Amino acid sequence: MLHRKIYQLCCDGREVWIFLRDQQRWIERARILDIEGDLVTVRYETEEEDEICSWEEMLRLESIGSVMQKLATVPRGDVELLVSDDCPETEQIRDHRSESNPD
Repeated sequence: MLHRKIYQLCCDGREVWIFLRDQQRWIERARILDIEGDLVTVRYETEEEDEICSWEEMLRLESIGSVMQKLATVPRGDVELLVSDDCPETEQIRDHRSESNPD
């Protein structure tokens, strides 16, 4: 089951956070590049004091304890959020109830 879900995340190309249970650490903001057998190839970056390092790591499927992805981000504070009327027409959600019951 986990293999199928990781394959789906690989196809989506989204950033994920992966917990490695054998090393008790998180890999943050990784992209799953490939799955071959029980090996999962991921790419991610780490920030150190004066440099950004890019990593590519091969993980055993059995060492992955958890995979999560960020669904949404909402800014804090006094930020005026876009509402559906401000969105492009192609992205607006239609109210199907008012369309099916004309007054």
